[in-house]
Amino acid sequence: MNWTRASAALATLLLVAAPYADGAAPAALATIKVGEQSAPAERMLDGTVEAVHQATVSAQTAGRVTEITVDVNDYVPAGTVVMRLRSTEQVAGLSQAQAALKEAVARDSEAQTRYDRIHDMYARKVVAKATLDEATAARDAAVSRRVAAQAGLDAAREGVSYTEIRAPYAGVVTQKLVQVGETVAPGTPLISGASLDALRVVVEVPQSIVEQVRAQKRAAVYVGGQRIESSAITFYPSAQPQTNTFRARIELPKDLAGLAPGMFVKVGFVTGETQRLLVPRTSIVERSEMRAVYVVSGDGRVSLRQVRLGHAQGDSVEILAGIVAGDLVALDPAAAGIRARQPAPKHD
Repeated sequence: MNWTRASAALATLLLVAAPYADGAAPAALATIKVGEQSAPAERMLDGTVEAVHQATVSAQTAGRVTEITVDVNDYVPAGTVVMRLRSTEQVAGLSQAQAALKEAVARDSEAQTRYDRIHDMYARKVVAKATLDEATAARDAAVSRRVAAQAGLDAAREGVSYTEIRAPYAGVVTQKLVQVGETVAPGTPLISGASLDALRVVVEVPQSIVEQVRAQKRAAVYVGGQRIESSAITFYPSAQPQTNTFRARIELPKDLAGLAPGMFVKVGFVTGETQRLLVPRTSIVERSEMRAVYVVSGDGRVSLRQVRLGHAQGDSVEILAGIVAGDLVALDPAAAGIRARQPAPKHD
């Protein structure tokens, strides 16, 4: 449901005028007649925000940590070097592999030249077939040694690259697991990070409502006074044996402000339809902990009435208590406040 359109259709705008004590014509006061509107019935559950992309990077080679270039809460682009390990051994292995490849290339060239010479001599019937076979085998062996040397060089280069730990994707550093000077082995966790571009909420859904929720496939996250519609809902196929609840993942739109991994939020799962009283957000008066609206009576009197708010629905807010269907609520609280402080109208 488009809540902006729903709030616009909530009631008709009326112009009422409360008479002044001296009989002067007052300014027009815009109001809205509150009525019940069909809205989704939601079951509220607690959820936890988590990053879709989060990982702990581990060491892929042995070495001593020589530098950590980032700290917790730092934002790093993808591919940024976040840590360096001592690379003396790996660089030495790379030099050795480069030298081995040069030797293999030279041996391959020599074997190929000898093979060409023997093949020409065999064609002129100067040497025996056994000599040609020997040259052919030497050439093939030299080619294999060159391929092996090239593979060794690639592995050595990869080993050197392992001494620079890079961010797998753009995100925020969430935890440093080692310090400068520590010696690590392959598999040692080094640093954790998460991307804040894509977030989701994990919720445990009770077995009693899971079929209703699956049928509706609609949910919203409530945080900081805003309602965020989910982009997709994924249910785990089996229940948790300890709680008999089904875990659900609520996918959220990208680039949301005000959310961070680990936060607790309220998630409203749609289970059907219900009737609710909705008023525009702009008609709500906030004074410290009190929430209220200005109500205009049939004789033009304006009074401030305290209300209990529900969840926001687009540009409207649900009213749980304080007013009833048919009440006239002032759309401009400032103008209504002035009207409420004026003397009561006199009646003949």
